[in-house]
Amino acid sequence: MSNTIIDTNFNFPNQKSVYKGKVREVYALEDDVLVMIATDRLSAFDVVMPKGIPYKGQILNQIATKMMAATEDIVPNWLSATPDPNVAVGAACEPFMVEMVIRGYMSGHAAREYKAGRRMLCGVPMPDGMQENDKFPEPIITPATKAEQGDHDEDISKEDILKRGIVSAEDYEVLEKYTKALFQRGKEIAAERGLILVDTKYEFGKTKEGKIVLIDEIHTPDSSRYFYTDGYQERQDRGEAQKQLSKEFVRQWLISNNFQGLEGQTVPHMSDEYIETVSERYIELYENITGETFIKADISNIQERIENNVLEYLK
Repeated sequence: MSNTIIDTNFNFPNQKSVYKGKVREVYALEDDVLVMIATDRLSAFDVVMPKGIPYKGQILNQIATKMMAATEDIVPNWLSATPDPNVAVGAACEPFMVEMVIRGYMSGHAAREYKAGRRMLCGVPMPDGMQENDKFPEPIITPATKAEQGDHDEDISKEDILKRGIVSAEDYEVLEKYTKALFQRGKEIAAERGLILVDTKYEFGKTKEGKIVLIDEIHTPDSSRYFYTDGYQERQDRGEAQKQLSKEFVRQWLISNNFQGLEGQTVPHMSDEYIETVSERYIELYENITGETFIKADISNIQERIENNVLEYLK
């Protein structure tokens, strides 16, 4: 799979530094400009898989761009331009070192905790008598600390965040308010597409003027879980698994191949055929989430394409 972008090593004009996350690479330029490149890397259980997924970076970047445009009336964001299908440019921010995870349903990590007998998640109680994928009475916010690459994000309660001074009480109130507003809007957008936004995470930063803004991705299949509305209740009543639109299908494949990112486990081999099916699933996710046909960018030389487009924009 040579037509993927796994790693970048650009040197843009006025470049100061580069930060490489699990999936995105962020180039900091002078004048507080950030160039964020969405690679085709695939991360699951906080581990980056050895092979890239064709078009994945383009898909994540374009969904995030559309969703930021669809929510900028309720929450300000960092974005100013998308000069390339894989690239977002915006204002440099000081990121908050927590991810604001919000859950409308008892799924994924919450369900795994619930099955293990725990009824508290990040200091928030989960009612007794629930079955996997049931709707919570009210959405719950279950923050996670932002881990460095190779480390695992960890659940943390609001009380601990405030006690440890990770976020001030005043700022946390804003993060909470924005998280609820974004989730509400995300649910409305999903409902129009015949989808349920099950859970998601938001990341925020502060501009040098002290304004809190939304950063990174939003409502993508990597940061969110979606169910199909059609048949949801019937599947719940029969105790069946829900039809999902998210990265969960990759996690389930890894679990079935004895990998959950735990010590001593090795990432199972992903054949080119399997990689192709993952790429197709991501395209399906894009089309379902946005309601638009996915247009594949030219991937004959992605690095060159990105470099030319960014340099043209920076002129």
